Amino acid sequence: MSEHLSSLPETKPSPRRLRLAAVIGVVLLGSIVVVGVASRISDARSLRQWTDEQAIPTVVVTSPESGNGKAPLELPAQMDAYANAPIYARTSGYLKSWDKDIGASVKAGDLLAVIDTPDLDQQLLQAQADLASARANAALAATTAKRWQVLHATDPDSVSQQSVDQYNGDYAAKQAQASAAQANFDRLKALKSYARIVAPFDGRVTARNTDVGALISADSSGMPLFAVSDTSRLRAYVRVPQVYAPSIHRGDEATLTVPEYPGKSFTAKVEADARAISPTSGTTLVQLLVDNPDGKLLPSSYASISFNIASNALGMRVPAEALIFDDHGLRVATLDAHDHVRFKAVTIRRDYGKSVELGSGLETGDRVISNPPDGLADGDPVHIARNPQPAAKPHEKA
Repeated sequence: MSEHLSSLPETKPSPRRLRLAAVIGVVLLGSIVVVGVASRISDARSLRQWTDEQAIPTVVVTSPESGNGKAPLELPAQMDAYANAPIYARTSGYLKSWDKDIGASVKAGDLLAVIDTPDLDQQLLQAQADLASARANAALAATTAKRWQVLHATDPDSVSQQSVDQYNGDYAAKQAQASAAQANFDRLKALKSYARIVAPFDGRVTARNTDVGALISADSSGMPLFAVSDTSRLRAYVRVPQVYAPSIHRGDEATLTVPEYPGKSFTAKVEADARAISPTSGTTLVQLLVDNPDGKLLPSSYASISFNIASNALGMRVPAEALIFDDHGLRVATLDAHDHVRFKAVTIRRDYGKSVELGSGLETGDRVISNPPDGLADGDPVHIARNPQPAAKPHEKA
């Protein structure tokens, strides 16, 4: 069998078939290369297009709302007592006793404290003795001068006119000394009356900074001994922006609220205003009065004042995040008809916190960019966000 197989002739592929196989291989290899290069070119073109699209920022656009001019003007305020008197000592000594503590209601003239004044008492006794001596000297000088006048009238040759004038002058000097002694005595007596510290008006004791035995100095450089405040009415001070100053008049009523009484409001009435605009804040100081008969409102506390006034001119209301403040001033970014950025300078009329009412700069129909990205320049093209979802990269698309 093996001999039979070995005797068969060997078959070799013909040259024609080999050339055909080589051509087919080259065609297949060229097709693979062309397909790969075309795929890479397509991917590079898609990536470049996606990169160019991402270089153009996508922004959120909002339309400004027209202000209705009827929203109340709400501003922070500070309340003070209608009258507040820090009480200092007018005479030195030691505090003997005090009668009113903080929170006590007082009437005008009520005793607050008594100062023991041993030094002043001795000065007063000395002044009284000096006054008695001066009066006695003045009386003696008066008698002497009168006698010399009588002698000169009776016998002009025995008594000279100069002697009469001399005694008359001595009497005038002694009389002046008596008047000075009287004034000194009255001064010390008045200082002694200040040893009784009394309330200057009806109110409430809001501070007591002394105690029995404390050394009292008669000056106003240190801390006051007491403070008395009239809290039956309170003054509320508020700074009103310049644009609303002409709309607030004396006698207008406003609503006052405080955080310690949520849901409760008080009526305040405009009493006066500064009639001047502060150059640093662009506001005018307005003073209001609010009745406080039950003492619920506390002086020196903060409150919120709401004025029910209307705007003379309607403004445009935009989100606060749309404002841009840089070296060009206060601006907002808007879009033109071709979706290119156009910056506009604006002014603020009223601040609502999350939104602001602009007094100038915008027109009805303007498209405002909310929260514009950094680096945005005038004339830049932008995409308007239709859906706040981030754009997917080309290879991430389904």
